[in-house]
Amino acid sequence: YRDLHTFELQAPTRVIEWACGNRVCVAGYGRSDGNEILQLIPPPTLLTKETQGLCPERDFKVECGGFSERPVYSLKHVPDTSLLVTSGPPDSSLQIWQVSAEDSDVIKFVSTLATENDTGQSWAKIATISAKAPWVLHGSRLDRVQITEVESRKNVYTAASRGSEELSGLAFLDCNTLLLCCATGRLCLADVRQPQSLVEATPVPSAPCSELWCMGTRHGAQALEPSSQPVARLSSRGLLTLTDLRKTSEFLASVKATVPSPGSAAEFLCVSWAPALDGYLAISGFDGTVHVYDTQSWDSSGREAEPVFVHKGHAFGGAGGSGDLPLVTVHTWHLQKPRTLLSAASDGSLHVWDWVQPCGKC
Repeated sequence: YRDLHTFELQAPTRVIEWACGNRVCVAGYGRSDGNEILQLIPPPTLLTKETQGLCPERDFKVECGGFSERPVYSLKHVPDTSLLVTSGPPDSSLQIWQVSAEDSDVIKFVSTLATENDTGQSWAKIATISAKAPWVLHGSRLDRVQITEVESRKNVYTAASRGSEELSGLAFLDCNTLLLCCATGRLCLADVRQPQSLVEATPVPSAPCSELWCMGTRHGAQALEPSSQPVARLSSRGLLTLTDLRKTSEFLASVKATVPSPGSAAEFLCVSWAPALDGYLAISGFDGTVHVYDTQSWDSSGREAEPVFVHKGHAFGGAGGSGDLPLVTVHTWHLQKPRTLLSAASDGSLHVWDWVQPCGKC
């Protein structure tokens, strides 16, 4: 490591979201007596683009917070606003939150955005954008995807219905283009300007029906057109595929990650592209580690890929009260620092770490 910061949360979290002013938002899940939503001020060394030397202040500070009566499985900051959107069981409704002004330390609940026929539906996956207006893209199943204008709560788009597969993720590629990933690994493209269009991308490699998939996109990367940005998919068996949305008939790459198989639920699977380091991605959700890979030498042979770095800090935290070793629940990359990541685990630990570039790749 070049640097490592740790912070102990009151409860485990499965969301880490960058908010305005380089703040970090986290939220708890699963507690019956209320789940905290916190906005944290990162250590000073993370607030500058350049890596600094020794700094006397190495901890996160709680800037403001609130409580959710339901577990928070997803949290997104609405760009250009002080609003947060969250989702979680027992249905696919959304909760809107207001991050208070500087003279208050409260994150205030504003309203619930109920979705049509959300009874019995799983929790909604969400994405936000503010290109035209503050929008939230949300849905739990392929036939329940829509875009809602956050402030007016007006529905501005509903995707064409092509089945009711459960979604594992969704994303804005730009203000007009949406990408949806089903738990089966199926990818679908949609265009806001053409409500009836829904284009399926390349299928995933032959896999058992019980295998679950998630995706990671590079939307927002500089100097890349949305259509040229590769999409990474990760399966619960550790399969990794890269897809170019301009040519969906074949894979850019297909490899096997060197990770153990998770439990049948695979609820914490996570794959993400580095925003400031070309060709690198990270995966987690299999155990107490985060693996970083350089994809630039990958091919479609399906061979086993070796990580360039493995973060084992959470695994060394020891077993919790249940006797189980900590499981990484989520990770994300720093927006400007190329090799800095944040990760959280089921024991409530939050780590920020900067890994050293391997020899020969400096």
